Amino acid sequence: MRAPNTPRITLKLATSMDGKIALANGQSKWITGPESREEVHRMRAAHEVIVTGIGTVLADNPEFTARPAAGCKKQPDLIVMGMKSKLQNQDRIFQDQTRNVIFSNDRNLVGAINGYHSVMIEAGSRIAAAAIKADIVDRIEWFRAPIIIGGGGIPVLADIGLDSLSDAPKFTRVAVTPRGADLQESYERIL
Repeated sequence: MRAPNTPRITLKLATSMDGKIALANGQSKWITGPESREEVHRMRAAHEVIVTGIGTVLADNPEFTARPAAGCKKQPDLIVMGMKSKLQNQDRIFQDQTRNVIFSNDRNLVGAINGYHSVMIEAGSRIAAAAIKADIVDRIEWFRAPIIIGGGGIPVLADIGLDSLSDAPKFTRVAVTPRGADLQESYERIL
């Protein structure tokens, strides 16, 4: 059961057709094309905060900003789940001085995002799985590139501990939008 003051949470996923976020060696830049990435900038601009993991920051050195062309008036805050001591000051997340970058060692995602109303999770398979398992995801925006990575790739979700299909979290697809060669699938949680 969700807490009464839980913010609206969007989980953004970018994968191959077979649901992989990276090669076995961790290479993930860029699975999706420029049209999908442009839409992600618009999505970021529409949220107060982005949540990611320290592993994603270390692997990709992303900015996690919304480009001004996406209609961004103020950059969303960034919450990084993990220890700041693992990063160097030249990491790109620190380049924009107009937004807050917050580090949280709290393993409780809900605890890390209290005080925000619109949250976008843009992270690796463990944090994505933790959000699904905690039943806090309201919407999934899934960008699929027309490539196949295969069994050696890193799956979009880590284990969520299911023993029965009847316990699987349920979503309904509300839109499918072409983004260049990619597809964006939008899902809403079934209450």
